[in-house]
Amino acid sequence: MSNLTAVNEAGSPAADIPASISSNPDAWFEQKFREQMEKREAEHTPGMAIVVTKGTLDWAYPPFILASTAAALGWDVSLFFTFYGLELLKKDLQLEVSPLGNPAMPMKMPFGPQWLQNINWNMPNALMAGVPGFEKVATALMKKTVSNKGVASIEELRSLCLEAEVQMVACQMTVDLFNYSPDDFIPEVSEWVGAASFLPTAQQADVTLFI
Repeated sequence: MSNLTAVNEAGSPAADIPASISSNPDAWFEQKFREQMEKREAEHTPGMAIVVTKGTLDWAYPPFILASTAAALGWDVSLFFTFYGLELLKKDLQLEVSPLGNPAMPMKMPFGPQWLQNINWNMPNALMAGVPGFEKVATALMKKTVSNKGVASIEELRSLCLEAEVQMVACQMTVDLFNYSPDDFIPEVSEWVGAASFLPTAQQADVTLFI
């Protein structure tokens, strides 16, 4: 016999408790708990935190694409730019791509017949290292390919993120390490903090990524 049932039989004020509760209090509490959790989930705004560490053209796309997409879905998004990732916060973006040491990266020809554009030109590292100006050629080819496919530029993606109120956080330690000046970066940087200040944001986020 449950405590609630015992109290009811004793004729105390608990006699006003509905029979559905007194007969099965565990089920009632489970139902109320489930309802509260569903309400909390419905009212919860998902969060994403991304630690951005790369400063090349190819590695600039993932964080900005993910951040802009999550923001478009109504998520709260914070990007923590540290080490070479700070290059993505500069006013003047001079990003290049380096296929050297990245055998998985194919070279694409953004011109000519379609069969030529479909070929993955996997260049040997020895060739790439020995040809002067190879990185600039690779950068130009990638920018042209991106443009031909209608993919937004890094500048455009960054602007979309800022319009969607994505938080751009700069690592103060890296700024000091590389002797950067705040004037080097876009004015929309929301904070200049260390890792210890950003980690609680990453901990509370529903999705945390390291790129």
